Amino acid sequence: MQIAIDGPAGAGKSTISKFVASEMGYLYIDTGAMYRAIGYKALENNISLDESEKIDAMAKESEIELKITDHGQSIYLDGKDVTGKIRTPEVSMAASKVSAIGGVRRSLVELQRKIAGSNNVIMDGRDIGTVVLPDAEIKIFLTASAEDRAMRRYLELKEKGTETSYQAVLEDMQKRDYQDSHRAESPLKAADDATIIDTSGQTLGESVQLIVDFIKSRVQA
Repeated sequence: MQIAIDGPAGAGKSTISKFVASEMGYLYIDTGAMYRAIGYKALENNISLDESEKIDAMAKESEIELKITDHGQSIYLDGKDVTGKIRTPEVSMAASKVSAIGGVRRSLVELQRKIAGSNNVIMDGRDIGTVVLPDAEIKIFLTASAEDRAMRRYLELKEKGTETSYQAVLEDMQKRDYQDSHRAESPLKAADDATIIDTSGQTLGESVQLIVDFIKSRVQA
């Protein structure tokens, strides 16, 4: 069983997908973390995000693993745990830039399909239902207003001690929305057969329950 959850930045895809995967006993694949890892590596190596050929070559040489640890799912880059280093606004923007590079996407999509080929999975990202898993049995496009998404991300960053402002997060969110939906390679959009679910105004708990109930109803059907 393959479940694809797509949507814009800050829609809560990762948090909701992790919870749903745990509830359903499925493997969760955080594709966004994979792109964040490549973006993080580019920044760490002082590679300009406009140097697509260098980043493409770097991605091909990078080893990315998803591991289940005592703290949940962690992402390892070249053997090192970078889970706590890839959630900053700077890395978010870098991830958006590198995800528009065709070679990077092809490398990571190949890895994502390989993992999904032998497991019951729930996978979230920007183009899962349209490109990565076009034959997924259940496809959801999860969204919310830019203001709601920015506030969720702002509170998340504030809780982690990251210094920023709501307005800065909102502007980053709007910029990333534009980049993700206007890129030439696999732009952000809902698959024709996806169910669109808007969680504006809902708490995380309410959003999770809504998605769990929807998936369970589809699986049982």
